[in-house]
Amino acid sequence: MTFRPKSAPIKPAILADRPLWSENPIRVPDDDSTIPRLESYQFHSEILPDPDHRMVLVYLPEQYAAEPDRRFPVFYLHDGQNLFDGRTSYVAGRTWEAQTTADRLTAAGEIEPVILVGIANTGVRRMAEYTPTRDFKMGGGEGRAYGRLLCDELKPFIDRSYRTKTEAHDTGLGGSSLGGLISLFLGLEKPDVFGKLAVMSPSVWWDHRSILSFVNQAHPRPALRIWLDMGTAEGARHVRDTDLLYRLLVRLGWKPGFDLAFMEAEGAVHDEAAWAQRFNSVLRFLFPGT
Repeated sequence: MTFRPKSAPIKPAILADRPLWSENPIRVPDDDSTIPRLESYQFHSEILPDPDHRMVLVYLPEQYAAEPDRRFPVFYLHDGQNLFDGRTSYVAGRTWEAQTTADRLTAAGEIEPVILVGIANTGVRRMAEYTPTRDFKMGGGEGRAYGRLLCDELKPFIDRSYRTKTEAHDTGLGGSSLGGLISLFLGLEKPDVFGKLAVMSPSVWWDHRSILSFVNQAHPRPALRIWLDMGTAEGARHVRDTDLLYRLLVRLGWKPGFDLAFMEAEGAVHDEAAWAQRFNSVLRFLFPGT
């Protein structure tokens, strides 16, 4: 993976000749952003093909500059273009308001300061990369390779470039819809990397609900702290599927209120505004204040 400034020109011949890690990975603030402490990168993965270079957004808590000897947990989030800036979101102007929520809860002492890392999806390849298995009709199934991108390319760069707490119990992974599906899958695959999961409005339906069989094979049960939710207006089928997933996790040993939280959000639909409303609860559960 090669990191470069967002505004730098792409030079394919040079990129192809570079090693997996450049000698000095470049961290460049987005000069066009009106959001303080939000830094942006574009990178090229050696593991998955890119239709274009991916965007990664890093939001730092206020304490990062104020406390130079402190290290911080990290929360990796899929569909990163929808998290912070309405100019980049799928629906213009509608985001998770992730930075506003995190700052407010941190200032109130309700969560510990956390670095938020948003990995933008690549559009046409989103379905392939966010699905753990290949569906007979819809394709997909590149989730393990996407997991390698996160674990072998992105996380090492973030840990080298920022003052992070690197252990699994200080590292979260989350997303919504297919992003929730791949978060659960990769958390179960890589519990030594990701110890906290946000599984929001998960696409349990994918590939005939194959994720349920995968979850059922989680023996011994990994030490994961899991947030799970679904809006009641997202469809009766999806509500039933998520309830089934919740009951399966309980049967396998996760304890509600301790290492498992489940919310059926009354009247919530499948969109960024609904996930923004629940993101405060996600942060409180996964990264509680001390």
